Amino acid sequence: MNIYVGSLHFKMNEAELKELFEEYGEVGSAKIIFDKYSGKSKGFGFVTMTNDDDAQRAIAELNGKDVDGRQMVVNQARPREENR
Repeated sequence: MNIYVGSLHFKMNEAELKELFEEYGEVGSAKIIFDKYSGKSKGFGFVTMTNDDDAQRAIAELNGKDVDGRQMVVNQARPREENR
């Protein structure tokens, strides 16, 4: 399952994000999105988990959790909508 993770601290790295989700199960990947011009974090990313039950538990327990002074937004990622 692909999981959207928002409101991340701008200094969080991908290894820390992966470690946070590994408490709930196997993580396939953890990716933080960076601005292509400045190279700075945009404050959100995506995590893929191999087991949907583990992913649902991670979403339930991490959504709203305070990490480094910011309340994370965690939910199932939806496909990107095309601009019209």
